[in-house]
Amino acid sequence: MFKKLPGDEAQQLVSTTPDTAVVFRPAVLRTPAIITIVIFVWRLLAGLVRLVWRHPIASAVVTAPTVLAWLYGWQYGLSFVAGVLVGLTSWALLGRLSFNRWIGWRLLAFWRLVWVYRRHWQPVMIISGLGRHLRGRDYLPRLVSIRCTSWADLVTVKMLHGQAVKDWADRTDHLAHGFGARSCRVSVAKAGRLLLVFPRHDPLATPLPAMPIPDAASVGPVEVGTCEDGTPWLLKVHGTHILVAGATGAGKGSVIWSTIRGLLPAVRADLVEIWALDPKRMELSFGRDLFGDRYAASPTDCADLLEAAVAVMQERADRFAGLQRNHTPTVEDPFVLVVVDEVAFLTAYQSDKGLKLRISAALATLTTQGRAVGVGVLAALQDPRKEVMNIRNLFPDKIALRLDESEQVDMVLGDGARDRGALADHISPIPEQGAGVGYVRLECSPDPIRVRAAYVSDTDIHTMATGFTPGPDTAPMTAVEVTR
Repeated sequence: MFKKLPGDEAQQLVSTTPDTAVVFRPAVLRTPAIITIVIFVWRLLAGLVRLVWRHPIASAVVTAPTVLAWLYGWQYGLSFVAGVLVGLTSWALLGRLSFNRWIGWRLLAFWRLVWVYRRHWQPVMIISGLGRHLRGRDYLPRLVSIRCTSWADLVTVKMLHGQAVKDWADRTDHLAHGFGARSCRVSVAKAGRLLLVFPRHDPLATPLPAMPIPDAASVGPVEVGTCEDGTPWLLKVHGTHILVAGATGAGKGSVIWSTIRGLLPAVRADLVEIWALDPKRMELSFGRDLFGDRYAASPTDCADLLEAAVAVMQERADRFAGLQRNHTPTVEDPFVLVVVDEVAFLTAYQSDKGLKLRISAALATLTTQGRAVGVGVLAALQDPRKEVMNIRNLFPDKIALRLDESEQVDMVLGDGARDRGALADHISPIPEQGAGVGYVRLECSPDPIRVRAAYVSDTDIHTMATGFTPGPDTAPMTAVEVTR
């Protein structure tokens, strides 16, 4: 009824015993030579068009001298190559920035694409588990493009259908070592595509001097250091709350003093008030003249100062209700920044339970209601555990400096931050290399940013304190005085 095709019948059966394997000869379809030639020519032309489209500069570098040599002789082709080399060398020496922008980084990207990524793409994908080898065929994520900057390779990848970002975030170590990089960070470029960042060197290895004091009075963003890509690190302080976590010697003081330094002109213009809580009596006391009477060291004074800030916040909320939703700093209603150094001493290690409850309640009130009326909190701590700081999720912006354990990274920056490349537990404990280096996770973005805060020396703090003396009207308002 059904016609047998060639290869259906068994060939050369040796034995009829049940355990003998039966070998079938597969059907062979002979393709005409003209079809094979057409397919080969089509693939060759498509590959050439794709090569020219993706790499126009490299294609022109090879094609132009070849065409000149073929049409006019090898002397013209050689002269063209020599002229181009002389011109590019002169450009690189005289205008290095523009040369790197238009030529240098593109050539480096092409070289690393060919020699590093495409060369190792298939084995790295298969061994790391991001690719699949099924029935003799490799199913690999597609390498879309690569862009080089002064410090890193930015690789765009198209994921396989069915893959998730977490599949890649869990294999950052595999990717980093597979492509010879120090680390790897994963972020979403768009639906189905990822951006992999492979640093070639560390641009934050050198300590930064203190940022210059701004000329104009402003409530921010404040320049406190440098980001890994070379852009200024601008820290938003007005309209948010900031939590800084780091081990001893990680550089929390650099973040605090750089912020105060950037706000100093606004403090002089009475647009900003800095209220300092210094339970250690070491960090903020060195520049105590900057805070005047708005400085507290003992637990009792810290509780009183926090409750005074809550009173200011509530008085403003009563006046702003129904009139405005956002705060604009003025002399009458300046922005109040409450700086708390080693907040865990006040919220967890305080022996007086009454003071502990007062301080915790005041901090919770400020962090939930304060930013709309111009009262912000900048808190620093060493131990980010929940039982030590149970209101850490009330801080929209978080900074993780050097931490002791990998689990602490997600405690500070949120779940998945370490998988996305925030390796705060790998920051060097050597002060010259790692002090002030950290990762920032902002409220508006889930991707951590690697930064380094400028180091504000004792001399810089002394100069700031002696150059500015608060006036007599800078005493903190108590709950009784807040009646307008």
